[in-house]
Amino acid sequence: MSLRINDVAQAAGVNKETLRYYERRGLIDQPDRSPGGHRLYDERAVQTLRIIKAAQRLGFTLDEVADLIEVGRRRGRDSGLQVRARAKLVEVEARMADLTAIRDNLRAALDAGCDDLHECASSDCCPLPFAEITTR
Repeated sequence: MSLRINDVAQAAGVNKETLRYYERRGLIDQPDRSPGGHRLYDERAVQTLRIIKAAQRLGFTLDEVADLIEVGRRRGRDSGLQVRARAKLVEVEARMADLTAIRDNLRAALDAGCDDLHECASSDCCPLPFAEITTR
């Protein structure tokens, strides 16, 4: 069954330009063409697009997704999804720790009533991290 670009884009929840871009990047195989020159995709293109979007939601960059797809094509088990997912998890957990620290500092600043950065920075009771920097 051959699908036209509008059908594939709609089924995968992307727009036509995104589909064309992924095709140019080599994430999606080049489709066959109709006698009139229209792109004709198979159902695998829809599946690949959904996989790309799911991987992006997991925090993988488009370059990382491209690498994962290429590894999958070569069936390279040692450097596949498991290895990359573990590395991405470490990265996400580090970002979460950073965000937790930011949240805690913002809450402390709100609780302390900080209203002016210059006043707060020169105050001994300032909970914001830049207070340490200005006293060094």
